[in-house]
Formats: sequence, structure tokens, C-alpha cells
Amino acid sequence: MHTYKPEKMHKLIFKVSGEILSGKKGFGIDLEKVNELIYEIISVKKLGYSLGIVLGGGNFFRGGSEAASYLNRVVADNVGMLATIQNALILSDLLKKKNYQTEIYSAIHVDKIAKFYTPDRATTSLNEGKTCFLCAGTGNPFFTTDTAAVLRAIELKADIVFKGTKVDGVYTADPVKDQNAKFIKTISFDELLDKKLKVMDMTAFSLAREYNMPIKVFNITKKGNLEKAILNKDVGTYIHP
Repeated sequence: MHTYKPEKMHKLIFKVSGEILSGKKGFGIDLEKVNELIYEIISVKKLGYSLGIVLGGGNFFRGGSEAASYLNRVVADNVGMLATIQNALILSDLLKKKNYQTEIYSAIHVDKIAKFYTPDRATTSLNEGKTCFLCAGTGNPFFTTDTAAVLRAIELKADIVFKGTKVDGVYTADPVKDQNAKFIKTISFDELLDKKLKVMDMTAFSLAREYNMPIKVFNITKKGNLEKAILNKDVGTYIHP
């Protein structure tokens, strides 16, 4: 049985969608929500974990939005990558204001505002205790920020990916549509595939499965839940090889 062991984890990748940053507004930046997220990050840093953060950009531009449907897919995805850089700049600056060291690594060249991502550079910064924002997705169109989170976790030899969502974890069905949906505390990649449960897009999921990168899905909208999801096996759903 593959059990969840927080004491064995040191380096974490935290994936959070852009929509979380927009709070109730649904667009842009909700400062109250972002400040809550900053405190979540600080609490994890205080525990001594090494932390890389992959942000989505849906609060500024969503690939599936009406505007995107008028654009060439490559162009739409490039706009989405720029949106993730905006989010990284905002969160990084707010963390610095609280005296926490950060570094922004972009998968596309934007030399004036972020360093170009390489695994070696990011590893050095993580080893120096900096919180690293890993933005611009994978740097390629057609790949989601979920895929970027798994890819960065593998490249940086992280122990696990934490995926912050608006639900408590993985259920047997969509809990919004099905009142009888049951919460799943722990599940293997193969079981998840067999049951056709969707946690992230297939590319991200396949990559995690192939490289044995565990994922924990949890509710980031609850205060203090990032720390709880890390330390407590009963918070969130643990997906393992």
C-alpha cells in the first residue's frame, strides 16, 4: 500500500489556477484572495519546505474564453502564457514585501522582468531558500499549466505536486452535479484511469503516471489548507503510483 508520508517530502510544486486569484470577482486580481494565498505560501516556507509555484492565467485570459475562440490557437495560448507571468509578478512582489526571497522563472524570454527558466537555475534558487514562480507554462502552445506543473516537478526532482482547486479533492462523480458523489482519500493512477475520473488533462496525468510523480488535490479556497494538505493525510486526495 502506497501511504502518504509528509515527513519524507522536502521539495514541493504547488499548482494554482488563475481563477483562484480572481476570487468572487471572476476576473483580474482579488487582493484579499491573493493575500490569503501569500499567507498560505509563507506558512509552508516557515515549515522549511522548498517551494516552486506554477500559476495559471485564467483570471486574465482563458484559452477557452470567447475572445480566444476568435484567435489562432497558438496566439491564444501565447496570450495565456503572458497572463501567467502577470500573476507571478504580482505574487512575487507581495511576498518580497513580507521579506521572503523569490525568483521568477519564465519558460519564454522576457528578460526585463523574469529570468529564463532552466532546471539548473531554478534548482539553485530553490536550494538558496527562494520561493520560485515557474511561469509561462511549458513555453509551448497546446500544453496546459497542469502539464507545466508536472513537468517542472519531474525536472526539479520534487517529491510531489499539490494541485489547489475549489473542491476538497477527487470524488466518485462531480460533487456539484451528484449529491451521492463520494470523496476519495487515496487512489492510484491506474485506478483513476479505470474509473475515468478526471483530475487534470490527459497529457499532465500521463506524464505524472509515467514518472511516478504523486499528486495531491485539495481545496485551496479554505484558509490554511495548503499547510493542512501537506501535513495531514486526511486533507485532499492523494494520487500515487
